[in-house]
Amino acid sequence: MSPDPFREQLGAFVLGQLPPEQEPAVRAHVDGCLACRTEVVELRPVAELLRLVDPDRVTGEAPVPPHLGELVVSRVRAERRRRVPRWGATAAAAVLVSLVSGGIGWYAGQPSLPLEPVAVQAGAGVRARAALVPHTWGVEIKLTASGFTAGRAYRVVVTDREGREASAGAFVGTGDAPMTCNLNSSVLRGDATRFAVLGDDGEVVLTASL
Repeated sequence: MSPDPFREQLGAFVLGQLPPEQEPAVRAHVDGCLACRTEVVELRPVAELLRLVDPDRVTGEAPVPPHLGELVVSRVRAERRRRVPRWGATAAAAVLVSLVSGGIGWYAGQPSLPLEPVAVQAGAGVRARAALVPHTWGVEIKLTASGFTAGRAYRVVVTDREGREASAGAFVGTGDAPMTCNLNSSVLRGDATRFAVLGDDGEVVLTASL
């Protein structure tokens, strides 16, 4: 799986510190990405606590407690035994370490998931590939693409056997720069017959039969 280019911006997004020109793209990505949306929920309590800090009363550099590394690793392992998703425990550990010791952190990838490649038909200039992940709560679409107009908003819908459309999130185009989106729909895999990417004017830009 390609690294999520928006992941490193989630902290600034939660704190309201993103440049105005970047905030809409990150917000659109979070709306359509279950993993990032869950991480934002986990980071918000930390952001609320940080807002209570009085910068004028912070003097010097906070000392790093002895054996901090061993403590963080042991807590992460304990969380894994409680079946907390690996990336969630890692993100919490990274936030803790960065706050105390000035930005030390690490990343552990998610476990591999069964992917079902699907053929897509895209409009002129768009290069894309997609795969599905069936979940108990619906179908996830992993879309890797380039060529969507930079700064333009797109929404994704999944059609079921009855012809009804359900939202699978939205994203903002990145032009020629490649992007990876994790899009989630409440339509179960067995009921999903099609997904489509629509422009802000409703035009179908990309479609795939499932």
